[in-house]
Amino acid sequence: MSTRRTPAELVGAEPGPGHTIEFDGRPVAALPGQTIAAALWADGVLAWRTTRVGGRPRGAFCGIGVCFDCLATVNGEPNRRTCLLPARPGDRVTTQEGHGRADLAV
Repeated sequence: MSTRRTPAELVGAEPGPGHTIEFDGRPVAALPGQTIAAALWADGVLAWRTTRVGGRPRGAFCGIGVCFDCLATVNGEPNRRTCLLPARPGDRVTTQEGHGRADLAV
């Protein structure tokens, strides 16, 4: 007897209760298992990083952690790939400017 679930069985799956993360000081709803990038997208946020040169906005591009466009500062730690990082209750996400190390003279 197999314990694997089939796609047909998962169609009716519902996530557990949602929670909240914070983005640049405001609450953003998130679901269990959802990445930070997905929660931001669902809230209408499309960019949460600016480039080092030119300050151009960036958000999720590849969605699989290859391109590094989705970097943000999460809980005070810069350069976190939000497309790979699950949103946990109470996470504090802030827009990252450039390389994320404004405190260093790089």
